[in-house]
Amino acid sequence: MGLTRRALLLAAALAAAPAPGARAAGDPYDTLRRRWLDIALGAGYDPGVEPYASRLAELGERAREFQVAMAPAPASLWPGHPFDPPSGVTFSYGRLWTMTQAYVQDGTGGTGDPGLLADVLRGLDHLSATVYNQATTRYGNWWEWQIGSPRLLMDITAALYEQLGPERIAAACAAVDHFVPDAVLTDYSGTSTGANRVDLCRSVALRGILGRNPQKISLARDALSPVFPYVVQGDGLYADGSFVQHTWVAYSGTYGQVLLDGLGRLFALLAGSEWEVVDPARQNVLDSVEHAYAPLIHDGLVMDCVNGRAISRGSLRSDDLHVLRSDHYHGQALIAAIALLAGGASAAERERWYGRIKGWVERDTVVPVLTSRQFGVADLARLHAVAASPVPSVPEPLGHRLFPAMDRAVHRTPRFTAALAMASDRIAHYECGNGENPRGWHTGSGMLAWWPRGRGDQYTDWYWPTVDWYRLPGTTVSTRRLADRAGGEWGVPKPDVRWVGGATDGTYAAVGQHLKGLGSTLEARKSWFFLADAVVCLGTGISCADGVPVETVVDNRNLGEGGGQAFVRAARWAHLEGHGGWVLPYGGELRTLREDRTGAWSDINTTSTDERRTRRWQTLWLDHGTDPVAARYTYVLLPGATRAETALRAADRNWLSVLANGTDAQAVAVPGLGLTACTFWRAGTVGDLTVSAGASVLVVRRGRTATLHVSEPPRTGTPLELVWDHPVRAVVRADDSVEVRSADRRLRLLVTPGMACSTHECEVALS
Repeated sequence: MGLTRRALLLAAALAAAPAPGARAAGDPYDTLRRRWLDIALGAGYDPGVEPYASRLAELGERAREFQVAMAPAPASLWPGHPFDPPSGVTFSYGRLWTMTQAYVQDGTGGTGDPGLLADVLRGLDHLSATVYNQATTRYGNWWEWQIGSPRLLMDITAALYEQLGPERIAAACAAVDHFVPDAVLTDYSGTSTGANRVDLCRSVALRGILGRNPQKISLARDALSPVFPYVVQGDGLYADGSFVQHTWVAYSGTYGQVLLDGLGRLFALLAGSEWEVVDPARQNVLDSVEHAYAPLIHDGLVMDCVNGRAISRGSLRSDDLHVLRSDHYHGQALIAAIALLAGGASAAERERWYGRIKGWVERDTVVPVLTSRQFGVADLARLHAVAASPVPSVPEPLGHRLFPAMDRAVHRTPRFTAALAMASDRIAHYECGNGENPRGWHTGSGMLAWWPRGRGDQYTDWYWPTVDWYRLPGTTVSTRRLADRAGGEWGVPKPDVRWVGGATDGTYAAVGQHLKGLGSTLEARKSWFFLADAVVCLGTGISCADGVPVETVVDNRNLGEGGGQAFVRAARWAHLEGHGGWVLPYGGELRTLREDRTGAWSDINTTSTDERRTRRWQTLWLDHGTDPVAARYTYVLLPGATRAETALRAADRNWLSVLANGTDAQAVAVPGLGLTACTFWRAGTVGDLTVSAGASVLVVRRGRTATLHVSEPPRTGTPLELVWDHPVRAVVRADDSVEVRSADRRLRLLVTPGMACSTHECEVALS
């Protein structure tokens, strides 16, 4: 099928963008300003056709509503929205930006309206005179003054440049100079790192263009360079694909999206100019699309375990679009950022990314991407151009990905996708701040989220306002009541544990967490063994002196509004229709509860709406009592399994052997897969495997060969000795970090692991 007229227009617009190294002719500042408007407002689309026509009409309607309601007062621009924190100034600039877009965009009903322009100018003058000027000392949240407001002010100034006049332009530039001084970009520390740094550079680059100041543009470009290299601690992108912001929080889905989006805009803006971003380390950012971000996107959503406190936002009071900020909202924003960044990528990269984007678009049936209300026409145009391209869509990649630097793991099989969230002395239990996410206490206590094939709404449909925060799936918790925001401001609460991590061969994985509970004396050792159609979950050494019940939450499934899915419980298994099954191979009293729970987003976010809704929940848990000393558990999760498949697996006593479940080691063997997987909490022996210190080990046998995979989650960096007491004929290959000391009856390896908890391999031929 040929390309549509709209797709051809967009393809032509993309082709017209300057190639890296090609210098633009004419006035460089005016050229860059107009290019920025193409990026921000869109180019090459037909405003008279859908989905653009209705989106532009909605934009015009909102602009007229804001225009009528605007009533400048000493402490506000709109009644009921004072300048006071948390983001009243940014809120006002946001509405003025909507009005500006309606004025400059075709098809809004307000295009070129002199009355609308006059009110935008009146609003800008009021903000400049009363609050956002050189005489104001910032208060409240720094973000509003240094990122939120200047970003919008520069967009408005760029769009209305020819109508503002030199005095207003100078005032806008002076305000940015005041709140974002050069020193903010010369020191890569504090709040000027990672995604924040990119946002700051965006405003300063635009200020340089609009103020015709080449030094400012150079400063913004050069200040991007510290963002590109991989980091080994703190904020930024790690070599293993992790992304951390606020020093201790896994944030690929939100701050990571901001970083990709901002860099995509700046790469495209400065391409071909004398300020082009040519730092070769920028390739790390391009590589991150497939290495760091794509593994965390599932059927259009981005996993909430990397969304930080943003999981609580839901429906914001200040959101004039009334869009639910769910996992799909964040995922689609990340997809749009990848489409934007593609403009600065190589042809081969662009083709691969387009295939991924088309796959996500096709599979997201919960919130259709190409009509998503969160997007303006610019993002819609880019996404429709990708969807219309001849590149074939790409399915979700299968396999396992560990993100050791942010204590996360993702597992994909043809039947299900799962995501595991943990905490350590590197990564916080959770983050709250600005009145957001006050009850995320246990989201890092081994929360295991999972989606059966084709089911992408589990954590989208009012999950967080209605879930029992003490019964998050996969977690082991003290049920001691905790205060909202208990120790969680800005990711402060980190457990003093090191052993968190695992080993993987890219298909299977052994992952462990030494758990110390938040605000309690709870301690446990938890392991997850990720298989082709199951996750084997082991817990041991569970102790707590709090005097309140301790529970392991086998699962907690959101059944939706009034959900009537059939639930069956037998002696050693349980099954939930449309979700999957659970097996307790060694028995144990599985507690169950079906209940309706009601909540509002405002319960967990002070900036969200008060609307209350009810969802039905199916909860399964193991009760360890009020004073456990050495409790343990074993259960198997079978996502997507039918009732019959669950019953058959429970009856099969040969498919799985639990080799150990103690405080020295936890281990399983799966004969049908040729797999042995071990979590060694300390030096010791399990079967024919012996280690000299804490380690995670996988042995995968295929025919006449076997591959040993080992990592060192304690991250001491000390050489680790691994002995496999098994006949070995020869060593086929080994990583440079693996020294083979003996390969006869006893394979003896010395592994030098470094500090990043990476997996090291040695393949051998068997006797």
